[in-house]
Formats: sequence, C-alpha cells, structure tokens
Amino acid sequence: MSAPAVLMAAAEGGIIGDGRTGANLALAAGALGLALGRLATTRAGRRTSTGNPRTGGMAAVAMGAVGTVLALLHLATADGGPGTGNGLVGAVVAVPLGLGAVLLGRRALTRSTPRTTPPGG
Repeated sequence: MSAPAVLMAAAEGGIIGDGRTGANLALAAGALGLALGRLATTRAGRRTSTGNPRTGGMAAVAMGAVGTVLALLHLATADGGPGTGNGLVGAVVAVPLGLGAVLLGRRALTRSTPRTTPPGG
C-alpha cells in the first residue's frame, strides 16, 4: 500500500475504527508535536543542554506536519457536519495544534543553530 493511500485510509478512519479515528490520530500527532516542540524550545534556550534541541525541533516539525495533513485529509473526506459523530470538530481542533507544533519546532531549530563569532571577536 502506498503512503498516500495509507494517509487517506487513516484520515477516513477506515483502518482501525469509526469516523472519529482519523481526527483522533491527527489530534494525537498535533499534541505530541506540541510537547516535543516545547521541550526542544526550552532545551535550545539553555547553555548546557541535556539533549539535542535540533533533533527535538525536527521531530516536532515532522509530527506537526503529519497531524496537520491528517486533519486536513479528514476534513476533506468527512461526511456530515459538526455533531454527526464523524470527528469533524476534532479535525478542526487538530489543524492549529499541528501548525503550532510546526512553529515551535521551527523556533527550536532557529534558536539551536550554532552562532559563529567573527574573527577577532
């Protein structure tokens, strides 16, 4: 099965359950991305680090992008409107979660880049 087919099936909830499954997967990916982005951002601000903030930032960007794509796919394929049990409201909430994770991950990546000092400075 190709990657786009898997994403479409996951967004529709056809792999593991009812119509809410795609929205729940998107919510989980967005929330995990936000947590990773927050951890990476706080690590990037410290002088001594306990982990690699670049790895955490890249993971947050990836999870946020996956969550956003899953949410948008679910929104595009959902039947009915809010309150019908298809997870439409969950997908609407998952979009800003995923975008927030992408932004936090990007911030961690920009804060963790090594600063070069000019010669003689």
